[in-house]
Amino acid sequence: MSTYKAVIFDWAGTTVDYGCFAPVQTFVEVFCHFGIEPTMEEVRKPMGMLKRDHIRTMLQMKRIFGLWKEKYGTDWTEDDVEKLYSLFEEKLLGILDQFAEVKPYVLETIEELRKKDIKIGSTTGYTDKMMAIVTAKAKENGYEPDAWFSPDSTGNVGRPYPYMIFRNMEALKIQSVKEKFIDAGTDEVILNMKELTKLL
Repeated sequence: MSTYKAVIFDWAGTTVDYGCFAPVQTFVEVFCHFGIEPTMEEVRKPMGMLKRDHIRTMLQMKRIFGLWKEKYGTDWTEDDVEKLYSLFEEKLLGILDQFAEVKPYVLETIEELRKKDIKIGSTTGYTDKMMAIVTAKAKENGYEPDAWFSPDSTGNVGRPYPYMIFRNMEALKIQSVKEKFIDAGTDEVILNMKELTKLL
């Protein structure tokens, strides 16, 4: 039996939606709608954060901050964040079911982890409303973790805060942070699913 108790996975880009195409494409379209064309680097840098925080982080980037002020004659505001987010949510909800394919080697990895009695948790930057679509589609494709939590479960506080991990620990009955578990959303080595079971 493995000394590890649990693995906590991310969703988009880790277990489903290879390349995070759904949120990436949606962020590009939303910013372009407001007259700002972001680069792939700018879009991907905050990936994994609560989506409103992702938008704020992009707006704070030097180039985008300057382009926004040049176009609108003033700094961005929280009202602008809400307008961007509202359009983002509308667009994303319309395409999420098309981007919930389970990534290669995920199902095989989960099978191996379960053989070792390792529990499967997960966190996400998506909302519960978004996750209702993603989890249903992933389940159809054979992937269903033991627990998942979005920032909706932690007072809308997402990454880099650890609170979603704590909620997973509670649900999976992991008694202490000193027990061995892996956050597969942040450990780069875990991005290669084929290598994960060799570590455990």
